[in-house]
Amino acid sequence: MSVAAVASVRKKRLAIIGNGMAACRLVDELVQRHASARYEITVFSEEPGGSYNRILLSKVLEGASPDSIVTKTPAWYASNGVRLVEAVVKRLDTGAKTVELGDGVSQRYDVAVIATGSQPLVPPIEGMNDGRGEGAMKHGVFVYRTMRDCQSMRSYARAGDNAVVLGGGLLGLEAAKVLSDLGLHVTVIHASKTLMNAQLDELGGEMLEREIERCGIFVRTARTVEAVLGEEAVDGVRLDDGKTLAADMLVLACGVRPRVEVARASGLPINKGIIVNDTLATEAPGVYAVGECSEHGGRTYGLVAPAWEQVAVLADVLTGAGPQARYRGSKVYARLKVAGIDVASMGRVDPELDSDEVIQVVETRRGSYRKLVVRGGTLVGAILVGNTEAAPALVQMFDRGDLLPEDPLEALCSGSSFASGLERERQICNCHKVSSTRVREAIEAGATSVEALGATTKAGTGCGSCKSELGQLIAKHAPHAPKIAAAG
Repeated sequence: MSVAAVASVRKKRLAIIGNGMAACRLVDELVQRHASARYEITVFSEEPGGSYNRILLSKVLEGASPDSIVTKTPAWYASNGVRLVEAVVKRLDTGAKTVELGDGVSQRYDVAVIATGSQPLVPPIEGMNDGRGEGAMKHGVFVYRTMRDCQSMRSYARAGDNAVVLGGGLLGLEAAKVLSDLGLHVTVIHASKTLMNAQLDELGGEMLEREIERCGIFVRTARTVEAVLGEEAVDGVRLDDGKTLAADMLVLACGVRPRVEVARASGLPINKGIIVNDTLATEAPGVYAVGECSEHGGRTYGLVAPAWEQVAVLADVLTGAGPQARYRGSKVYARLKVAGIDVASMGRVDPELDSDEVIQVVETRRGSYRKLVVRGGTLVGAILVGNTEAAPALVQMFDRGDLLPEDPLEALCSGSSFASGLERERQICNCHKVSSTRVREAIEAGATSVEALGATTKAGTGCGSCKSELGQLIAKHAPHAPKIAAAG
C-alpha cells in the first residue's frame, strides 16, 4: 500500500451538521489549517445549493439574485476537498458514531460538529393555519428566515397591498422597510414597549421608532396579533386590544431560538442551547456544537461574531493547530443598518451598579441618540442611533477594555485628538478583525472598490455593516487618477 493510501485510511471522518454561517466559517477555518490532511469532511445541508449570508437576506427580498448572497457554491466544496450532502439529519447515534438521515440511511463519523443554528419563533395565532395539514399556513402568511421565504414574499407582494409585520427586531424592521419600498402600506406590531428592545434602551427604541415612522412605516408597540382573518388567504388581523387592521400579508419576524432537535434526539445535554465547554465539546465524546445552537457558560449568542470566535477555537482544537485554544465567551456588540438607519449597540445598555456613570447625547432634529455606560473609567456599554461615527472606536475600547479619555464625550467626537489617535489602529470590520491600517494598505495597493477590499481583506463580507465606512475610506485614501488634458 502506498504512503498516500495509508494516509487516506488513517483519516478521520468529520461530519458537520448544518450549512449556515457558523458551519460555513468553520469549513473556511479548517481549510486554512489544511484539515483535509487528517479529515474526510462532510457537510450535511438541509437547504439546497451551497451556503449563503443570512444577514443579507433582505437583498433577495428587494429583488436581488439569490446568487448575490451565496458565499460557497457546491463547486467550491468539491474543489476544496469537502463533501456536500443535501439531507435532513435526524439524530446522532453517539455510541455507534453514526449520523442518521431522514431517509433512513446512516453514515459513520469519528468527529461530529452540530451547527444547526436557530429557528424562527412562530407564535400560535388563531386562524393562522389553513387546515390543509400540520403547520400549513394561509396564503399571505410568511415566516422571514430563509432564502426561499424571501423569494416567496417577493413573489406575493404587490404595490398597494397592506402588510403587517409581527416583530420589531432587526429582521422585522428590515422586512418592513423593503415592503414599504415596494409600495405596500406597512404596519409593524411589536409586543415590547420599544423597538429592538434586546439591543436598545427605552429612549433609543423611541428614537428609532420616530426614524422608522419617517420612512413611511407605521408602528404599534406593546401590542400583538391575536387572530388572522380571512378564509383561505389573509385579509386582516385582529390585535390584542380588539382592533382590526386590513392585511394582505402577515410577516412573522418574532425572534429565534436555538435549534436543538438533533441534539435532543441524540441524548445530548440541553438547556436553552446545546451545552458545551471551553473547547466547544458536548458531553458525548467526539461531538461538538458551535454557533447559535450552542450554549456556553449559560449563554447563547444570536450574533455572527461570537459564532466565528467559537469556530476559530474549534478549528484549532480539531486540527492540532492550537490544542490549548479555549473559548472564554464573547463580548457582544453589533453595528447594524436598520431600515436604512445606522444603529450600534454593545455591552450593557443600562447601568447595573450605583457607581456606573451614564453619558447621553440626544439630538432630536438630527434623529441621533448616543449613550455611554462607564465603569471605573472603562466602557461597559454603549448605544448609538442615527449617528454611529464613533462606533468603530467605541467597539475597540469596549473589546480591549481601554481607558476612556478623562472627558468621555471626547470618545463620541470623531474630530477630537483622542479619536484621531485611535484612527490609525482602529478595527473597521469586526467580523473579520480587519484594522483601518490593513484597509488603507489594500486601498493604496489598488483595491479601490468595496468588492475589491472584500476580496483582498475580507472586510465587509460578514454582516456588511462596515461597507459604508469602507466606501468613505476609499474616497479618502484611493490614489486619484491623473487628469488628462483636453485636446485643444
